[in-house]
Amino acid sequence: MRKLIMPLLLAITGAVMTAQAQAGRSCEENRPTVQNITRGMALAERTMQQLDRSGHQVVLLARAGQDLSRYGLRYSHLGIAYRQPDGQGGHAWRVLHKLNQCGTSDAALYLQGLGEFFLDDPWRYEGAFIAPNAQVQEKLHALLMKRDEALALHVKPYSIVSYAWGQKYQQSNQWVIETMALAMAPNIGTRLQAQAWLQLHGYEPSELRIDALTRLGGRISAANVAFDDHPSAKRFSDRIETVTVDSIFAWLQRSGLGSVPVVVR
Repeated sequence: MRKLIMPLLLAITGAVMTAQAQAGRSCEENRPTVQNITRGMALAERTMQQLDRSGHQVVLLARAGQDLSRYGLRYSHLGIAYRQPDGQGGHAWRVLHKLNQCGTSDAALYLQGLGEFFLDDPWRYEGAFIAPNAQVQEKLHALLMKRDEALALHVKPYSIVSYAWGQKYQQSNQWVIETMALAMAPNIGTRLQAQAWLQLHGYEPSELRIDALTRLGGRISAANVAFDDHPSAKRFSDRIETVTVDSIFAWLQRSGLGSVPVVVR
């Protein structure tokens, strides 16, 4: 079990609880070791040093929780990291990100420190962050300071391969860019409108080649895997379009909305 610093949404009930959650990593029960804790904290410390030197107030922070190399992907999970005053004249970095409860299709948003973000049994002890441009950072930071508004587009139903342009499910990386769209266009009131903004500004999801046998096995063995929201023509031709960290990083650079990613090991 992992101690949750500040669960913002817990199954939308408001109940305070401690539960195992996952996104972009294995859901297997692995007891933490001294080596894992040491390596995770070292990665968190190096990330904090890089963020402090960067001068940014908001970045999109990635981790390599699962091995997705078979799909040509390097990172599996994304959160929004931002600076906030610590009440003592300094600042702290916090990460707002979406996690689903292990063994379920339910998800919630969590606010954590860098240490907890990386103490999650990653596939590879490597992180990366990309800084949105100054205008995006300013608007995104302002939104994050208004907690209720920052959570507006979160939905509970979760699938790790949710359709990029669907509304039935929402995975972690999808929540990040839909929230970014909300920050840039405050008149957005629905996920459909956020997705329209992303399409207008050139976002292109990753297309994963997942055959029928793999889809069937995933759907039977994991509650957080569903393919029924994907258009039939694409699904039956093994083309699964979903939001990935790699596609978000590429889009931000291509569109001029973000800079070059910084890798931390």
